[in-house]
Amino acid sequence: MAEEIKKQTALGDVAARQLAIATRTVPQMITITPRWLTHLLNWIPVESGVYRLNKVKDAGNVEVDCSGRDERVLPQTFVDYVENPREYNLSAVNTVLDVHTRVSDLYSKPYNQISEQLRLIIETIKERQESELINNKEYGLLSSVAPSQRIGTRTGPPTPDDLDELITKVWKEPGFFLLHPSAVAAFGRECTRRGVPPPTVSLFGSQFLTWRGLPLIPSDKIPVENGKSKILLLRTGESRQGVVGLYQPGLPGEQSPGLSVRFMGINHQAIASYLVSLYCSLAVLVDDALAVLDDVAVDRYHEYKWPS
Repeated sequence: MAEEIKKQTALGDVAARQLAIATRTVPQMITITPRWLTHLLNWIPVESGVYRLNKVKDAGNVEVDCSGRDERVLPQTFVDYVENPREYNLSAVNTVLDVHTRVSDLYSKPYNQISEQLRLIIETIKERQESELINNKEYGLLSSVAPSQRIGTRTGPPTPDDLDELITKVWKEPGFFLLHPSAVAAFGRECTRRGVPPPTVSLFGSQFLTWRGLPLIPSDKIPVENGKSKILLLRTGESRQGVVGLYQPGLPGEQSPGLSVRFMGINHQAIASYLVSLYCSLAVLVDDALAVLDDVAVDRYHEYKWPS
């Protein structure tokens, strides 16, 4: 027997939704990260896009004397400078945003189309900035580590002993470890295996693992290849002779330090163009401001056996 078709007695959901206003979000993008590195660096304004790093030549040859109660001749000395110091030139991360004026005119409520397009473009540029600060072949952190500041792991996975050894390389006011999230998890597993869970600290409203009081700052820009990664340890700040970020101040159309947005005009196809530019670099002031732990295995797991 066929089911009896019931007569509709009230307005249905599908029809009712035509009169309803949906609550909308701004466009979400999964590639956006917190970019902790750019928050933790000290940023130095650079005039004319050039930062000259002056250093002392043969610092160990400067003679001083702790005089006794006599009339000995005091040493005569001077401090010599490197004649051809390294100069860092700011690099640019650029793109041109195109928006059809018809789209921005008709579809900018409740969210402005140009503003949202620029927001997402700027987020992408800042993600690239952090990647360049770490991986750039000319000035990135991984390329700036002195040979004497490189060490390897003892057994593969990052152990507390390995991080202690890394601290001996940057012992003068170390700031933080920088590592891939997989390396953070690998270090946590090694601590759990040894029964020494690392404490946590709250920074920027987020929780971070620490070791010897130094936070482990995650960044997905640290490369992981064939189950191996690296862990960096930094000292930051110009006054500490550490690692500093560099940017160009006073740009036309400046939105934030080193970042500018400039309107380029409207072409004959009614498309408006905006130039988005970010100028930055990074400098390691002295060799012992940066060290790296190489060949960090992030794919090792353990079976924990607890006494019954």
